[in-house]
Amino acid sequence: MKTIAVGVSSVKDLQKRTAAAFRGQRQGAHISFASEEILWKTITPKRWAMLKLMAGQGPMAIRDIARRGDRDVRAVHSDVHVLMTAGLVERTDDGRVQFPYDAIHVDFVLSTAA
Repeated sequence: MKTIAVGVSSVKDLQKRTAAAFRGQRQGAHISFASEEILWKTITPKRWAMLKLMAGQGPMAIRDIARRGDRDVRAVHSDVHVLMTAGLVERTDDGRVQFPYDAIHVDFVLSTAA
């Protein structure tokens, strides 16, 4: 199963992961956001549902994603662009889009305010 980890990381955490990668330690697919707010602004409930619909399905036309998700094509097109900018989906050579993973692992810690 091909999984991507999505989380909230500080610059220090990203630097540690980068240094580990340069030492040859596999890091796997990982996308980090600077805050929970940015994560949830990027992965809204409708975009989350879209990712679930696309997981493991291979390349899909935007119209097909909209039809399967019972959504407006323009709204899906807009959401696809946000998810492409975030690195979660990619466009194929034939113009379709794909979420090239079977699963998403969301990882961040909720703690009390200081």
